[in-house]
Amino acid sequence: MSYKQIKWMILILPTLVVGIWEYVRHRFLMPYISMDLGNYLTPVIVFLISMTLLNQLFKSLEQIQEELNQERAEKISLKEKDHLARELHDGIAQSLFLLSVQIDRAEAKQTSGEEQVDLQEIRKTVHEVNRYARQAIANLRYPVISSEDIYEDSMKSRIVHSAEEASIMNLLIQWNIPDTDLSSKQKVELLACIREALMNTTKHAQASVVSITGEGTKAAWVVSIKDNGTGIQEDAPKRKDRYGLRIMKERAQELGWDVTMPPVDQGTAIEIRKEDQPL
Repeated sequence: MSYKQIKWMILILPTLVVGIWEYVRHRFLMPYISMDLGNYLTPVIVFLISMTLLNQLFKSLEQIQEELNQERAEKISLKEKDHLARELHDGIAQSLFLLSVQIDRAEAKQTSGEEQVDLQEIRKTVHEVNRYARQAIANLRYPVISSEDIYEDSMKSRIVHSAEEASIMNLLIQWNIPDTDLSSKQKVELLACIREALMNTTKHAQASVVSITGEGTKAAWVVSIKDNGTGIQEDAPKRKDRYGLRIMKERAQELGWDVTMPPVDQGTAIEIRKEDQPL
């Protein structure tokens, strides 16, 4: 029953019921109900009808108030996120970009080969941090996801979105790790590792198809990212020109995960594995 219907019923129904009651009482019930008793019963009937209708009205008003409070909280959260995103953009991101420009200028002035290598490493580090900062800004500016929309908030949907960001058109995904088996921190770090692998696929592998599988439970699971690209050397995570892979490995090690690159016939395969910890 809508709020408008309840409002009109409160205005009309008590009056209508009292009119019918008085007519029936005086026409048919006078031999059985005294005048005083009838006068007492009239306000009781009005009270019961009014309370029944008002109870529905109050429930409706409480629901509306709860929805307004939730909407207000989401609006405040959006404003705070937007403010933080602007702070990051105006502060960290622009400072990193300026630092990158200064490093490029310094690199152009240096003649020593060793200095050139050092500046190149610093520049790559700044670019990588700048990319992560901009990704954080983008994440802050995403609209708030309703808790009722399970799919949109799932790891699978986030992985698909990351693949779209990396311009990967042909993605094969089979994700069987329940979202409830991963903590918030694990989701963030695992998604960051997967995103890094996808970015490396775009930048280095020249792959046309990428497949991602996730199997396991809370105790132990394995995530595999495979592509049909040009392949990568096994020592890539240790090489200086594979900074992203080293970040991925460090992220995983902080949570006790293993990152390996098993051999495949074509392309590259990266596995992120959590082993069952003995008691």
